[in-house]
Amino acid sequence: MVREGNVRIPSGCAISGLFSKKGTPVSGDRIVRSIAVMHDRSNGLGGGFAGYGIYPDHKDHYALHIFYDSQTAREECERYLERYFDIINLSKIPTRKMAAITDEPLIWRYFVAPLPHRLSDSQLDEREFVARRVIRVNSSIDGAYIFSSGKNMGVFKAVGYPEDVGRFYRLEDYEGYCWTAHGRYPTNTPGWWGGAHPFALLDCSVVHNGEISSYDANRRAIEMHGYRCTLQTDTEVITYILDYLVRRKGMTMEEAAHVMAAPFWDTIERLPAEEKARMTYLRSAFSSFLVTGPFSILVGFEGGLMALNDRLKLRSMVVGERDDMVYIASEEAAIRVIQPELDRVWSPKGGEPMIVTLDKDVKGGAPA
Repeated sequence: MVREGNVRIPSGCAISGLFSKKGTPVSGDRIVRSIAVMHDRSNGLGGGFAGYGIYPDHKDHYALHIFYDSQTAREECERYLERYFDIINLSKIPTRKMAAITDEPLIWRYFVAPLPHRLSDSQLDEREFVARRVIRVNSSIDGAYIFSSGKNMGVFKAVGYPEDVGRFYRLEDYEGYCWTAHGRYPTNTPGWWGGAHPFALLDCSVVHNGEISSYDANRRAIEMHGYRCTLQTDTEVITYILDYLVRRKGMTMEEAAHVMAAPFWDTIERLPAEEKARMTYLRSAFSSFLVTGPFSILVGFEGGLMALNDRLKLRSMVVGERDDMVYIASEEAAIRVIQPELDRVWSPKGGEPMIVTLDKDVKGGAPA
């Protein structure tokens, strides 16, 4: 008989990420090898990746990755897209047949730009215009789901173990300065293609290990601002909260992190006066976006990567550095397999974001 203590309890799910501060292109094969080390943290019901800088030939166009349940859904969605966008290029996303990946939907990719007259008539800025079109498709067109919609980045996800998903999407054919990965072990939500991680809107993508206890309150709050949670998993709401706080409210990623993983009130009371006032405002004004429960997340965004634990650090996360490269994973072994020699290794504290961005002298670089 196997007894408790004689088996490994992995705390479910695995996350991994890598980032080149110099913007050096890194093969997608490296992130696949990293997440494969944590195979036992997944159960085959979801795996996925996000890559940044992977579409240099279309860097000025929004790359829409779309799942379709049927040809009818595809035709309806394309009619909708043609009303609002100039479709520069469209094709099936290249995949390879694998016994481990089954029941795949139709998977298409579109490089698009908003039609100028549609954008002008909407009186919206370009990113809000695109975000609204994505949300409309996902909430209104049955059998169509836009799961990636940023510029010069893309999400690749499926039902399966992550290393199989990576091979399915031929990630060795892509190069990017930033990659994130997820191996899923769903506990109270279904395992399906749309429910695999990462979750993304525009250039923001999220992979998550844990459970959002505050999901229902967070969902009700974010849906008051025009978002719709339709994907049957708690992680989706984190993506929309970040989009709202950073893109629409103009916060930095650090400020958004201090909303979602806000310091405890007794911690805030001990802060210097100016910092105390800032944290008090963030926690009070955006209290409905406080995310509770055990979680560790990686957030990819244009030019950067953020790692964040819940305030009590109930999920593992390790960071390693080597030269200009930063590696983040649920387990150190997932870093060492692709970079055995590290200059520094540490674990971020609960509730304290670790943010890395492209160097300022790199085209598109930005300060943290």
